[in-house]
Amino acid sequence: MHTGEQGLDRRRVLRLMGLGLVSTAVAPWVAGCSDDGESSTTTTTTTAGGGGASTTTTTAPPGPVRLGPLGEPDANGVRLPEGFTSRVLATSGEEVAGTGYTWHGSPDGGACFAQDDGGWIYTSNCEEGLGTGGASMLRFDADGEVVGAARICEGTAVNCAGGATPWGTWLTCEEIPDGQVWECDPTGAEPAVVKPALGRFKHEAVAVDPVAEVLYLSEDEPDGALYRFTPAAWPSLDEGTLAVLAGPEGDRRWADLPDPSGGAANPTRNQVADVVRFNGGEGLAHFEGTTYLATKGDNRIWALDGDDVEVVYDGATTDAVGETGPLLAGVDNITVDAAGDRYVAEDGDTMDIVRLAPDGIVEQVCQIVGTEGSEVTGPAFSPDGTRLYFSSQRDPGRTYEVSGPFPHAAAG
Repeated sequence: MHTGEQGLDRRRVLRLMGLGLVSTAVAPWVAGCSDDGESSTTTTTTTAGGGGASTTTTTAPPGPVRLGPLGEPDANGVRLPEGFTSRVLATSGEEVAGTGYTWHGSPDGGACFAQDDGGWIYTSNCEEGLGTGGASMLRFDADGEVVGAARICEGTAVNCAGGATPWGTWLTCEEIPDGQVWECDPTGAEPAVVKPALGRFKHEAVAVDPVAEVLYLSEDEPDGALYRFTPAAWPSLDEGTLAVLAGPEGDRRWADLPDPSGGAANPTRNQVADVVRFNGGEGLAHFEGTTYLATKGDNRIWALDGDDVEVVYDGATTDAVGETGPLLAGVDNITVDAAGDRYVAEDGDTMDIVRLAPDGIVEQVCQIVGTEGSEVTGPAFSPDGTRLYFSSQRDPGRTYEVSGPFPHAAAG
């Protein structure tokens, strides 16, 4: 059932901040990698001459770090690079082993949260109909074993993506015309709380910029807008200003919405005349001042810096192609690792997660085979960056973990 609309009090916010950070703020980069995520080679040469031996040390330019080609499907129907393994953690309609909890249907957006005991939590949305949506969680111990599962939000509708907050809560978004955002305690100890100040529209995802103290929100409509919420008192989401990106290219601005609660009767995306349109806003992720937005309708990834937005991946012009077209198509949920590499899940296409590195690498991370009419959802790294979580939404819904030598996982 829907819970009340009261905000988090100061005591609860402070307690939740102690629960941990989002998975994109993972541990330090792996030793032996340069700052741009590429490994370098140091060579020492000793030469004997008339004046005695001399030693010269040279460092070769760094080369790109690649995961390598995908192998044949494993026992779980997942194709992976060499050195990586997968396991199925939960299947829709079935009990999560050892927990007594039945996993929800249509798993979608997710995130990871570190816990004080060295373990972590993975949250997962339920993209099902009116009153049957919500979100659940899987709890892991310090060894990565599942030790609990529970519902953390219920009674909502079509919970698609969302976003983690720096103070340790999960924001789950309703993808319906009158949809709202609900703030959840990942542990499930506190009830989910609706946040009307974040507007009523077809919500998709949320990304938090903790330095600018704003939130960005995407809208899954062919003519959708990109929104920015500025809290009246950080980090409370009870009150604030909701704006849309507007204005012509080269003269962008954030325009306050006259009626953030417009919903289906007065769509927020149509309240500002020169709003910037985005074709099917999907996943959002923030990294060091830049917010990345995926738009499925035109197969693009955008980078937003302040009020400046540009395309950083375009499926129509990319050189990274496979046997069936662009290596990355149907862009959807997105996460970022500790070095800024973007991991993008595909809605359909060939059911991949694809890595877009700042150095230009575009490569498959994994591929789910043997499903029909599904999509890959909810990519998120464990706090140390060694494990990647995600789901196949349908046929049936399954939630996976992939472990291996990711380029920017914690050393040791």
